[in-house]
Amino acid sequence: MKRGKKYLAALEKVEQNRKYTLEDAVSKVKEIAFAKFDETVELTMWLGVDPRKADQLVRGTIVLPHGLGGKTKNVVVIAQGDKIREAQEAGADIAGGDDIVDRIKGGWLDFDALIATPDMMGKVGQLGKILGPRGLMPNPKTGTVTMDVKTAIQETKAGKVEYRVDKTGVIHSPVGKVSFDPEKLAENTRVLINAVVKAKPTTAKGRYVKKVNLAATMSPGILLDELAFA
Repeated sequence: MKRGKKYLAALEKVEQNRKYTLEDAVSKVKEIAFAKFDETVELTMWLGVDPRKADQLVRGTIVLPHGLGGKTKNVVVIAQGDKIREAQEAGADIAGGDDIVDRIKGGWLDFDALIATPDMMGKVGQLGKILGPRGLMPNPKTGTVTMDVKTAIQETKAGKVEYRVDKTGVIHSPVGKVSFDPEKLAENTRVLINAVVKAKPTTAKGRYVKKVNLAATMSPGILLDELAFA
């Protein structure tokens, strides 16, 4: 893959094979970022798990203490009765019942997160083929199937992120923006890493955290010392 001059110049500022402390990695990410827009900073973790086994699927959600920056997520709630009003009062961008289900069946997907009450999942389940591939399907494990719609809405808009190991055993997740203060970016990253470490499956063998990388959207990655989180 051919790299541009700015990328190569940034790469020269990274000590190859060095594993940085979290604080040093954050400083380096901010130092070498060169894009004209406010780049997203992403954490990547290579885990010693076998995602083909159901008991080794590492997945969860976490509310980052300093959010993700950028625009607030557009949240839709599918509920009925008083829960629709509760969702509207809690800040849902759109809340409804069968009408929302029908709109999604018709191809409407103009939202970032979908929350549903358990009593509506029979109908929401029909949308699996539409929502699933886009990562929008409500799930109890991520807190998006709940009767506590108020908390779910507030957490989603505050910067709740979902982490999930892919088929190669890797987790990719945003932790903030390059413009964040170093302390806030480091704290967001630490909170997410700790959540993933805490979610270690009891059946996982050998080293759990194999490699950790922090990178801005356009810039080279910075290796972190994974032993600090093992």
